[in-house]
Amino acid sequence: MERSTGVPLLALDRVGRRYRADRPAVLADLTFSLEPGEYVAVMGDSGVGKSTLLNLIAGLDRPDAGSIRFDGTDVAALTDDAATRLRRERMGFVFQAFHVLPYLTVEGNVALPLELLGVARRPAAARVAEVLAAVGLAADARRLPRELSGGELQRVAIARALVHRPRLVLADEPTGNLDPATATRVLAVLRAGIKASGGAGLLITHSRTAAATADRACELTGRELAPLSPA
Repeated sequence: MERSTGVPLLALDRVGRRYRADRPAVLADLTFSLEPGEYVAVMGDSGVGKSTLLNLIAGLDRPDAGSIRFDGTDVAALTDDAATRLRRERMGFVFQAFHVLPYLTVEGNVALPLELLGVARRPAAARVAEVLAAVGLAADARRLPRELSGGELQRVAIARALVHRPRLVLADEPTGNLDPATATRVLAVLRAGIKASGGAGLLITHSRTAAATADRACELTGRELAPLSPA
């Protein structure tokens, strides 16, 4: 795990987002920080703004108030092209629905981020092999997604998110479609991968069991990310 330098990797300062003037703000005056090497879970009721939070951090949406700084960059000030480069180079994403490409093999899916970054074929192949071994899919590199179980598909998605050693992994309900036993294995792989990469992770989940795998867990209420209260 990367040692903290005292400077947050991610810092939200009094962030607000309102989609309609005649409706309450989705997020208001939200302040939160994530340290290098830290893995944090975020819980909250449906509609409280968890997806909005991820979109703002990733530069897919812009706040109406406040600032978001990631790895020394003011995310809200980026152009669309610059935000795309930031996501491609320094972020990794894991989604509930996997989002693997059905016509590519496992190794082809995992190699995509490296191809987009222009990494040469030989070092890219070595890195893909390394990360597939880490998630337990080394023997499945040539298989197609239709030949895999849900847990295997999610491990492909995790490998793809980690292959370029991102500074931040954003995981949105990554175990929502999995049975409890498979979810436990997938969460262990996700945590280990984030820690091994030296980056940080933000896990959005409805599951207290999943949240318990993080270094700390918070509950989003719209105005704050407070420590998760006991069940």
